[in-house]
Amino acid sequence: MKVIVGIDIGGSTTKICAIENNNGRRLISPLTVKATDPVTSLYGAFGKLTSENGLTLSDIERVMVTGVGSSFADESLYGLPCVPVSEFSAVGLGGLYLTGLDEAIVVSMGTGTAVVHAKKGRPAEYLGGTGVGGGTLTGLARLLLKMDDVDHLSQLAKEGSLDKIDLRIRDIAKSDVLSMRGELTAANFGKVSDLATPADMALGLFNMVYETVGMVSLFAARSRGLSDIVLLGNLTEIPQARTVFDNLSDIFGVRFVIPERSAYGTVIGTALF
Repeated sequence: MKVIVGIDIGGSTTKICAIENNNGRRLISPLTVKATDPVTSLYGAFGKLTSENGLTLSDIERVMVTGVGSSFADESLYGLPCVPVSEFSAVGLGGLYLTGLDEAIVVSMGTGTAVVHAKKGRPAEYLGGTGVGGGTLTGLARLLLKMDDVDHLSQLAKEGSLDKIDLRIRDIAKSDVLSMRGELTAANFGKVSDLATPADMALGLFNMVYETVGMVSLFAARSRGLSDIVLLGNLTEIPQARTVFDNLSDIFGVRFVIPERSAYGTVIGTALF
């Protein structure tokens, strides 16, 4: 069995996977390793992947690397050639692979957010993005709630309501007059009440980040005449993500897709490059 290994190296977190290099292109065991520095997480991830899947160096054809920490990967890893991959290309390939689509807008939600137009057989096109993402969420949560663990924040948000946080269309006008749905957000955090609870604020933060990403993605999709928007990244695994994006899908008539293993979309695309 010959495999291609993909590695997405972050500052202290590395994601890794392997793809069988045959017509089936079967995915092997994506996983995440955290460490205090990129080099440690890189070698730790490589060792864990090979150990858990019984792979030897002779089984690996090459190693594909991407991410902000990819500069820490030498030209070879244990004598295996390391090939750098554009992160935007990896995002596009991973999104199409996980959904089976031939063309889509693929969105990577990380610390910030990147938007890519992906089409089978063509290079991915980076369309832009927004600085609103996971970094925004954790930074504002730290300021407002003295919390920065996203999982804990999500648990808190389950008890929250947006009624004392967001200003909606129905709060300022009759929706039928504006031909707009009343539940549409007119202003995130535009109706903050003194009675708002920490849970309300936590939910408001998730809603603001996801709605911002959703609208930027929607504009990109409309500019390319597409209706499929694929969402990748760790933030897609938070329960509030599906609620917000399902609502946006219903309102705007597009399809926001969160595929299985969405958190590993970029590293999977790296191995497929």
